[in-house]
Amino acid sequence: MSFQTTPKRWSPKPSKYDPVFNESYLEWARHYEVTILPARPRKPRDKAAVEGGVLIVERQILARLRHVKFFSLYELNQAIYELLEELNAQGFQRREGTRRSVFEAVDKPVMRPLPTTAYEYAEWKRFKVQMNYHVRVLDGYYSVPYDLVGQTLDVRVTRTTVEIFSAGVRIASHKRCERKGQYQTSFAHMPSSHQAQASWTPARILKWARTIGPSTQVVCETIMSGRHYPEQGFNQCRGIFNLASKVYTPERVEAACERAIAIHSPLYKSVVSILKNGLDAVALAPPPGPPPIEHQNIRGTEYYKELLAGGQENVTC
Repeated sequence: MSFQTTPKRWSPKPSKYDPVFNESYLEWARHYEVTILPARPRKPRDKAAVEGGVLIVERQILARLRHVKFFSLYELNQAIYELLEELNAQGFQRREGTRRSVFEAVDKPVMRPLPTTAYEYAEWKRFKVQMNYHVRVLDGYYSVPYDLVGQTLDVRVTRTTVEIFSAGVRIASHKRCERKGQYQTSFAHMPSSHQAQASWTPARILKWARTIGPSTQVVCETIMSGRHYPEQGFNQCRGIFNLASKVYTPERVEAACERAIAIHSPLYKSVVSILKNGLDAVALAPPPGPPPIEHQNIRGTEYYKELLAGGQENVTC
């Protein structure tokens, strides 16, 4: 049994009297302000002059270059340009003038300057919005307002951007993904529950922890830095936030974090255990000092006390 995994593309039925233009072609025509007049179907004489011109170029240029080897695009373009100039200078067989003279007399006077911005090729597609309010386009995922889940939208794809339209109105614009499977998500497109989750960032968590105390900040920073991705430690930091705001006082949580650091266990579970057992109220024992050093070359304080006492006796005598 096989399953169809590619989405069905909407394709309008061709009409003899009301043809539908390709959207990319129509966009190109709008950019250069030209008019498209489609030829009638199965009427080759409607475009005989165009087809004849293509045939002449194939014979006069392509055929003459078919056995020539080129080692750069510049060399190829230069050879085509020279043969094209030669073709345009040839006289017509059945009327006066050349292609160059006809262009100068008929076409050039009505030509307009090119647009100030260059045309950027774009492809138009139609995709259905997935349950995660994203549209999959060329192995990338782009968000739309979450209330459009399940609808089929028009997507315009260029080399750098992806634009999404609903009923002719642009509702989203994203930078095109650089990697396969990458997501481009706008915060405004999320439902409120997802917005609350996305608003948590490492900077925001550390800023909040700093309001509780330096030990709480150290614990949260250690939790996030100990993960491959900081987001993997967000839940533990939010758990500490819940302890300080709903279960215990901020002072107790700060004291518990200080003890967790002292016992080299700055984790959420350690903070919870310290608070449950009331260890945050127990004073931390001072760290033990270094053991005394005993060596035959070290005289110690008693030696110098005796030496000083002997010196005073000598003075009094």
